[in-house]
Amino acid sequence: MLAIAADHQGGFWLGADTGLIHWNGRSSTVYAPQALQSNIGQMGVFSLASTKAGTLLAAGPNLGLQYLVHNSLRPFPAPNLDTVKLSASAVFVDRADSVWVGTTGQGLYRMTATTVDHFDAADGLSSNSVWGFFEDREGNLWVYTNAGVDCFRDTVAANFTKAEGLGGYEVDGVVATRDGTIWVSGSESLDTIRQGIIRSIRNSDGLPGLQVTSILEDHQRRMWVGVENGLYIYRGGTFRPIRMPDGSPLGLVRAIAEDIDNDIWVATLGQTTRLIRIHDLRVKEVLSSSQVPAARRLAADPRGGIWLGLMDGRLAHYFGGKLDIIPLALQWAAGQIAVDADGSLLAATTSGLVRVHDGATQFLSTNNGLPCDQVNGFISDQLDGFWLYTQCGLVRLAKSDIQAWREHPEIQLHPTRVFDTFDGVQESPPVPFSQIAMSSDGRLWFAYGTGLGTIDPARLSENKIPPPVDIEAVVADHKTYVKGQGLRLPPLIRDLEIDYTALSFAEPRKVYFRYKLEGRESDWRDAGTRRQAFYTDLAPGDYRFRVIACNNDGVWNEVGASLDLSIAPAYWQTRWFVGLCAAAFMGLLWALYQVRSWQLARQFNMTLEARVGERTRIARELHDTLLQSFHGLLLRFQTAREQLPPQAVQARQTLDQALDQAEQAITEGRGAVQGLRASVVESNDLAVAIRTLGEELAAEQAGDGSVVLQVVVQGTPRTLHPIQRDEIYGIACEAVRNAFKHASATQIEVELCYDERQLRVRVRDDGKGIDPQFLTEEGRAGHYGLRGMRERAKLMGGKLAVWSALDSGTEVELSIPAARGYAASATARSWFAKRFSGESVQSEP
Repeated sequence: MLAIAADHQGGFWLGADTGLIHWNGRSSTVYAPQALQSNIGQMGVFSLASTKAGTLLAAGPNLGLQYLVHNSLRPFPAPNLDTVKLSASAVFVDRADSVWVGTTGQGLYRMTATTVDHFDAADGLSSNSVWGFFEDREGNLWVYTNAGVDCFRDTVAANFTKAEGLGGYEVDGVVATRDGTIWVSGSESLDTIRQGIIRSIRNSDGLPGLQVTSILEDHQRRMWVGVENGLYIYRGGTFRPIRMPDGSPLGLVRAIAEDIDNDIWVATLGQTTRLIRIHDLRVKEVLSSSQVPAARRLAADPRGGIWLGLMDGRLAHYFGGKLDIIPLALQWAAGQIAVDADGSLLAATTSGLVRVHDGATQFLSTNNGLPCDQVNGFISDQLDGFWLYTQCGLVRLAKSDIQAWREHPEIQLHPTRVFDTFDGVQESPPVPFSQIAMSSDGRLWFAYGTGLGTIDPARLSENKIPPPVDIEAVVADHKTYVKGQGLRLPPLIRDLEIDYTALSFAEPRKVYFRYKLEGRESDWRDAGTRRQAFYTDLAPGDYRFRVIACNNDGVWNEVGASLDLSIAPAYWQTRWFVGLCAAAFMGLLWALYQVRSWQLARQFNMTLEARVGERTRIARELHDTLLQSFHGLLLRFQTAREQLPPQAVQARQTLDQALDQAEQAITEGRGAVQGLRASVVESNDLAVAIRTLGEELAAEQAGDGSVVLQVVVQGTPRTLHPIQRDEIYGIACEAVRNAFKHASATQIEVELCYDERQLRVRVRDDGKGIDPQFLTEEGRAGHYGLRGMRERAKLMGGKLAVWSALDSGTEVELSIPAARGYAASATARSWFAKRFSGESVQSEP
C-alpha cells in the first residue's frame, strides 16, 4: 500500500500496485481497474485525493493523473494537457477544489475547470520533483520537493504583463467598454482582454503607429483611439482618422471625453496644444492654449460643459465659451477627474482626493486616515466600495465613509482594506492616460506602467484566523535568558530586549504588533511589523510583558502572549536601605533641630542675661548717684529746719511735709532699685503670687461686691527664667487687675498650664466684656493696658490672644514656647546640643 486518502463520508481509500480499496466504516470494496493490471511488481497508485464532489483521483509515475469511474480509471480532463503522460508523484485537492499534481522532473501543475498553471524551477520552485502537499488553516499550500519546501498562496490581485501575453512591456492606460472588453494602451500595441483571452493589435494588424494614447467608447459604442499624433475611430478592424479642417492630424491626444450633447472633447499636447470639440466626426471648435490652458484630464459635466484638469495643477470648467478656473496649490496635474453623483468634481492629486462643490474645496488625505497622500485614480465598485489607487497600494473605503467625508471634511476614516505588493497590487506613479477602470462583470482594472492588474471586489477572501503569538526570547544586557513565567533578572539591568513573533504564513510581512509592559506603561505601543521590544533603565520590580498581533487582513489576536518577569534590586534599591536612609535623614533633621533650638535658646538667654545686667547697672547707678543725692539733699533740708526760729510754725509744718514726701520718694527709689536687682516674684510659684495679688485686690474692694478668684494649675510647675517670670507675672497681674477694677466680674479664673511644648496662662472673667472694636492692636485711645501686654508678650517671644464681647466676659491667653519660658536644665539638654555646644559629655555615676 503506497497511498491513502479520506473520502467525504467518513471512510477512506487505499491505493496499491494493482488496485484500490475503499472502506466505508463497515465493509471494504476492492476495485481492480484495467489500467493497473499490468503494474504487478511496479509502482501503481502512488497518491490519492478526493474532490468535493467525491471523485477519487489517483496518481502514479506510470499512471499519470486519472480518476475512478465505477471500476475504471480514466484520464483526468485538463485544458491542453494530457494528464496520463505526467510522471505524477503526488496529487492534492485544495479548499478551492483546485487539483494540484506534483511530478518527478516535470514540476508542479494546478488544474481548474478552465485553466492549467505550471510551475517549475524557472519560476522559482525549489526543485522540479515534487513529493507532497500540505494546506494549513490559512489556506497556504506547502509543497515539499527534493530541494526544500515552497509555499503557494493566491494573491488578491492578478497581473497581466508581456509574460502573460500583452503586446509590450509598457502599459500606459486602461479602459473598459460595455461589452466587457478591456482596452489597454501600450507603447507597441493596442491590447484587448475579453473572457481571459488577450489580443494585440500591432502595426502589422493596421495600427497606425506604435504609441497608443487615450481611448474612449462613445454613446454609439464607437471606439475612439489616440495613436501617436492622431485620433482614430476603430471599427471592424480598421482605423479611420479624424483630422483638422485643413487635413492635418489633431496632435497627441492626452485626454478625451464625451459631453451630454454627444460632442467629443479632445485635449492635445505638444506643438499643437489645444482643446478641440468634435461633432458628427468633424471638428467644430478649436481653442488654443491662450484661450484654454493646456489640460491633462477631461470629464463631462452632467449639467453641461466640460471639466478640465490643467497641467499646472489647477481645475477649470468650460461651458458656452466661458472658462472658470479653480485655483489649487497642487504640485502636479490631477491624475484623474470625474463628476460625482451629487454634481461635485472629484480629482486624484498628489495631495489626496480633492472634492470641489459650490466653490468649496476639501481634501481626503493622510489627515483623514489614508495610508499615503498621492492618489492616482479612483472608482466606485458595484457593491459598497469606493477604491483609491494610491502610491502605496489599492485602498478600499466604504461608500458610507465617502458620504461622511463629504459632510464632515475633517473626519477620521478607517479603510476597510489596503492591498499592496504583498497582495499582488503593484505600486506605481501615475500613468500618462486612464489609470483605473471597471469592467461589466464588476472587476477593477488598474494600469501601473509595466503591467495591468485586476481585482474582483466580489471575491475578496478574508483571513479570519487570528495569528498565534509567541514570545521567543529575553535578552538583558546582551545576555539571553531562558524564557518562562516568573523570570527573574539580576539587578541594574540597563538594556532589555524581548523578542516575539506571530505565526501567520498568509503574508508574514503584513503582520502587525502591539505591546506593553505592565508596571511601566498603561497604553499599548504600536510596533508595526517590528518583532522586538526595547526598554532601558527599568527600575526594580515586577512586570508583565504583553504582546498582541493581527494578520494580513487586520484580524487581531486580542489575547496574544504574556510573560511575567521581575528585576531584582541592588542593595541600595531595597526597601530596608531606603527606610534606613529615611531614618538617618530624619535623625539628622532632629539633630539639626535640637542644635538650632539650643542656639536660639542660648541667644535668648544671653539677651535675658544682658537685660538682667542692664537692670543691675541701672540699679547701681540709681543707688550710687540719684538716691545718694536725694539723701544728702534731705539732710540739708533737716539742717535748715533746725535753723528755723520756733515762731515759724507754719514753715516748719510745710518743711516737715516736704521731708516726709522726700523720705517716701527715697523709700520708693530703694524699692525700685531692689526690683531691678531681684525678681518681683520672690518665689518661683506663679500660682501663689497671682493668688496673693487676687486676695489683695479683693480686700481693696470688699465693699463693692464679692469677687471669687480661682487659680488652676495643670501639669507639673517648671522653673522659669526670672526675667520671663516677671514679664509673665506682669501680664497676668494686668489681666487680673482689669477684671477686678473694670469688668464688674463675680468669677475670675486663672489657669496655668505647664506642658512640654509651651507654657500657657489663661485669665477668664464673667464681667461686662470689652467692645470688639477696642481689641485691635491700637486699642482704645489713651489706654495702654492691652498694648503693653502685647508688647511684653512679643518681647518674650510669646503670643497674646484676647477674646471678648459685650456682656460676655473676657478671656486673655498668653502662650510662650518652652524653650523661651522654662529655665535651661543641664539634664534636659540633648547629647547633640551638648556636643555641638562644645561642652564635655560625661556619663553619670
